[in-house]
Amino acid sequence: MYKRLSIVMFPFLLIALIGASVWGYLEHQEKNTILIKAENQYQRAFHDLSFHVDKLHTELGNTLAVNATSEPSYRKGLVNVWRLTSQAQSDITQLPLTLLPFNKTEDFLANMANFSYRMSVRDMTKQPLNEQEIKTLNALYDHSSEITKEIRGVQEKVLSKNLRWMDVEVALASKNEPHDNAIIDGFSTVDKKVGAYEELNWGPGNLSIFSKNDGSVLSGNDMTADQIKQKAAQFLGQSDTSAMKVVENGSSAPEFQSFSVVVPGGNGSENDIQMDYTKKGGHLIYFMKPRTVKESKFDLRHARDIANEFLDQHEYKDMSAVSYDQYQNIANIIFAKREKDVTIYPQQVSVKVALDTLEVIGVQATDYIFGQKQRAIGQPKMSAAEARKQLSPKMEVTGESLAIIKNELDEEVLCHEFIGKMNNNIYRVYMNSENGMEEKIETIRPEQAEAAAAAKK
Repeated sequence: MYKRLSIVMFPFLLIALIGASVWGYLEHQEKNTILIKAENQYQRAFHDLSFHVDKLHTELGNTLAVNATSEPSYRKGLVNVWRLTSQAQSDITQLPLTLLPFNKTEDFLANMANFSYRMSVRDMTKQPLNEQEIKTLNALYDHSSEITKEIRGVQEKVLSKNLRWMDVEVALASKNEPHDNAIIDGFSTVDKKVGAYEELNWGPGNLSIFSKNDGSVLSGNDMTADQIKQKAAQFLGQSDTSAMKVVENGSSAPEFQSFSVVVPGGNGSENDIQMDYTKKGGHLIYFMKPRTVKESKFDLRHARDIANEFLDQHEYKDMSAVSYDQYQNIANIIFAKREKDVTIYPQQVSVKVALDTLEVIGVQATDYIFGQKQRAIGQPKMSAAEARKQLSPKMEVTGESLAIIKNELDEEVLCHEFIGKMNNNIYRVYMNSENGMEEKIETIRPEQAEAAAAAKK
């Protein structure tokens, strides 16, 4: 009987074994294909990085070689420097360097991109490069030469020894120190050299991407953790602070000093309320009460009114709704400061309102808190009618007002703000109120326009 059973079952077992072997082989092949594809992408990004850094050094040299009075040549050179630096930054983001300290080099490239862009967009006939900016360009040329040399050295090792980037990922993920990997050693050397460079003068405002917040605008005294607990309890309408957890963040710079508050929400940590306060003055800059909103019982107009009332009750005064959005039964409304009938866009607050109960469940107020300052809002030199003549004649203007925005040089400028329709799209156009130059154009998505219209009814 067992012999018969064996004879009957053997073909099935053999087929199952062959099937399992084929499946395992195909899975192995598929895994290898994915690994090969990832490795090829890493290799391409690395060699692109080497190429772009090399070209960047050459372009800096070409820019310095032209006559200082040749404004078009300088502008072209600086635009190319900005383009190549941005490409090098993009290449770096595609490499598995997340766990590798490479931030000094990334900051250096970001500063270089920002510096070259600012120089290229300004009117050099009125404001040519000064001696300090030429000095900075020369330093960038020298530094880019060293970075190019180091990356070329890593590239030669990669090619000669057939090094794999997948091994870099494994080495970085490993907790064993030190990492014995030529690629890691090469990039670490580059970052150390960049970190040792003498501090460059990037020009006024150029580092705003790294030090956006100005701690000097904060009012009040430094808070303690217990005082922050009391502020959080008052904001939430609670009396018991025993369950609150407060962590102090930041360094010696006031703009980075803050307290993070976590209030247990029950039913798991995903429902915990999170809040951030500045250490100086104890100003609320972030609040989030995560919860599922299953239905919409109220519309955006109700949400706007509740959000406006909420802002008035707290320290965010004289705000006007400038943007509306809705998703997953939650209204997200952005408010900007209003002063002398002028909308001040650099001072914004984002408020999230649940459309089932009209509860405020989120606030982002960093721009508002750090954007507070005394502004001398003068009268526009150009009237709205004169500025409107600079618009396309095809645009059907539906609204106009005065607004302060930040231009490409990160400077605040007073503009005539026009909202209009053209080519089946809705645009918001900002025209400089002093010279009529177009400062910025924004496209308003149809759903945002519909939401704004619904909120105003």
